Amino acid sequence: MSEPKAFQDYYPDHLAYCYGCGRLNEHGYHIRSFWDGDETVAYFTPQPYHIAVPGYVYGGLLASLIDCHGTGTAAAAAYRAAGRPMDSEPALRFLTASLHVEYLKPTPLGVQLEIRGRPKEVKGRKVVVEEWIIARGEITVRGEVVAVQVPDELVLEIIRKGQAPSEG
Repeated sequence: MSEPKAFQDYYPDHLAYCYGCGRLNEHGYHIRSFWDGDETVAYFTPQPYHIAVPGYVYGGLLASLIDCHGTGTAAAAAYRAAGRPMDSEPALRFLTASLHVEYLKPTPLGVQLEIRGRPKEVKGRKVVVEEWIIARGEITVRGEVVAVQVPDELVLEIIRKGQAPSEG
């Protein structure tokens, strides 16, 4: 049996370069999010270079995990609300309009992190997702993402400019 596809696996190629969740960004985190009942889940193991102070994860990485898992959850929730499979057209892709992160306690390095989310609101082109990061069974970070659907004009502009990011 093959592994289930992550939400991010459904992103069209021209929208799959995000540093946090883009499967086509060779240097990125490659966050992979899945449904787990009414919640979503992703796992990520920070590397030693994701350090803030010895033994603990850099807060910017934690915010990235909340951000990218949130936009993936938003897309999946929008498809679910519309009763559409994630591989149906037109593609629903979301960007962050607002990101709120609360660091509850230091997040240890060297352990797999569990990122969980739950859609709070799905309304038109806007989805609000509440999230939390768990390390060693404890919630260390809480967050909320307000995600908006990528406008069709922006998608067309991205396609027109080319699919691959420029090297610079």
